[in-house]
Order: sequence, then C-alpha cells, then structure tokens
Amino acid sequence: MFKRILTRCAAGLAMMAAASVAAHATDLTGAGASFPYPIYAKWAAKYQEVTGNRVNYQSIGSGGGQQQIIAGTVDFGASDDPMKPEDLDKHGLVQFPAVIGGTVPVVNIAGIQEGQLKLTGPVLADIFLGKIRKWNDPAIAGLNPDLTLPAKGIVVVHRSDGSGTTFGWTNYLSRVSPAWKEQVGQGKAVKWPVGQGGKGNEGVAAYVRQLANSIGYVEYAYAHQNGLAWVQLQNREGRFVQPSQQTFAAAAAHADWDSAPGMGLVLNDEPGADSWPITAATFILVHGRQADPKRAREVLAFFDWAWREGGAMASELDYVPLPGEVTAKIRGIWTERVRGEDGTAVWQ
Repeated sequence: MFKRILTRCAAGLAMMAAASVAAHATDLTGAGASFPYPIYAKWAAKYQEVTGNRVNYQSIGSGGGQQQIIAGTVDFGASDDPMKPEDLDKHGLVQFPAVIGGTVPVVNIAGIQEGQLKLTGPVLADIFLGKIRKWNDPAIAGLNPDLTLPAKGIVVVHRSDGSGTTFGWTNYLSRVSPAWKEQVGQGKAVKWPVGQGGKGNEGVAAYVRQLANSIGYVEYAYAHQNGLAWVQLQNREGRFVQPSQQTFAAAAAHADWDSAPGMGLVLNDEPGADSWPITAATFILVHGRQADPKRAREVLAFFDWAWREGGAMASELDYVPLPGEVTAKIRGIWTERVRGEDGTAVWQ
C-alpha cells in the first residue's frame, strides 16, 4: 500500500513539474533562409523536448527573413546573404553566424549517380547562362570521358524567391565567370537568362527530382534528403572535390571572422586543396534594442544551447558547427550589443 502511495505521489509530482514547464514555456518565432532549415528544425525539436520552449522557424527565404525582422514580426530573422553594415546600422540589427554548410549542384540524368558528374565553375556558369544547352556538349563531355551523357536539352532550375542560397550561388558564378558577372551578377534575386523557378531549397529539390535532364542548386542536406545526384566541382586549386562536411570545413578553416562587419563572411572559392568552392555561413539577425528582454534572452539561449549541445546533430545533417572560439566571440557581441530599452545587457 505504502509503495503504491509513493508511486502515485511521484507520478503526481511529475505531472505537476510537466505542467509547470508548460506554463512557463516560451514560444519563439523565426523566419528566413531555407538553407539551414533542416538543422534549425532538428535543434528546435530537441530544444522543446529539453526545455519546453518552442521555436517555430518558417523557411521563407533570406529576403523574407530580413524583411520580417526589420518589421519586427518575428523574434529573429535568418539569412544566408549577410546584410551590409549600413543596413544593419540603419535598422538597428545585430548579425552573427549560426552554422556552416555547402551549396551543391544537383542533377537528374538517367544513369548518373551521386558524385559521378564533374563540372568546373565556368562550365556551370555557361549552363546557367544558356550557352551550354545539351548534356553531351563537348565542354561537359570533355570533363567526363567515362560517362555516357545524353543528347538531351538541359533543364535549368533556379530559385524563384529572394534567396541567400541564390546570393551565394551567383556570388560564386560571378567569381569564376566574367561573362556571368557582366551579364547577370550576384544577388538574392537576379534576372535569370534561362530556366524555371522553385520556391525555397525545397522547391528546387522537388523540381529537379521530377524533371528529367534537369540541374539545380540546393543546400547539401536537401540533396541527401531527396536522394538527388550531386556534382563534383573543380575548386580553386584545380582539384575536383565532393561535397562533404570535411570539404565545407576545409573552405572555412582560414576564415577571418573579424574581417567583415557583422561577421558577414562569404566563403566561396576559398583556397585549399580540399575546399568545397560554394561554402557558406548562414546568419541570424536580432534587434540591438529589445522591448522584451526576456524573449530576446530566450532567443540567444536557444542558439547558445544549439552550439553547446547540437554540434552532433549539425554534423549528422552535413553542416559544420562553428568553432568554439567563434561562438565565444559571438556571446561577447551579444553582451555588448543586444540590450533592453533601458540599456541593460540582455546576455550576461
């Protein structure tokens, strides 16, 4: 009898504790880049399990994330396209990186498996310019003498929304192709010479999966999740490399985070024999002056927890966790620059 009473008491205390956690739980909202959505979603699910706090992150594209944090309709915005210092100052925003990943070309060609097709940056640019129109074009066939490429028209798929992934992609093409730089340039949204658009990394992945003889670009986790055939790329050192956590880390190895305001580095076409040429950090945006310091502290606490406890989860999805010295630097920025309306530091 006494044992049953203790069991019931323990169960009752557990229910009271769960109810207390639920009563004090915070619902946080974020929106923006689709590039980091897989890891933000995974972190959010585990964070709720551990703390009871919910983080609702909407994958709407980097342009939408910047707009929503400026408008104050979310607790944090996310963008793969780092905001310019003058724009950060204008809107009173603090920017910091959250995780590192890579953008990969993906193809749907019968008989071509993951990592088999080789392309160079200039050839990739000519495909997206519409100058190379068939898969058996000599420029592609010459790089792939061991593959049988079809005499089929290339279906180009790009992003239709304002996208930090597009910024990184077009920034890379502008670096390796003078023709691309002159005719199209770089940005979250550009005037595409050819192709059709999909919304978000999700939309591009879906189109490439559905359309025979297509090529698009997505964050590496989307290629894995959708069973898409990614492409080897020739890097700055002239080596053909596969996308992986190791090649993304190699590209980020010598990043000087202090060299760019808001830590807004672009990691494309980095030196190093093993470097993946289209590597990127993805960034978080919060207001420097906070009307609700408690909510702001909870946002920062989420990313603090993610860096301390979520590194393995990031690695499982082929992202690269930020080095400890970088996250320590970011926490110092929080203490210095994210404050309540009375000037009190939100993060201490």
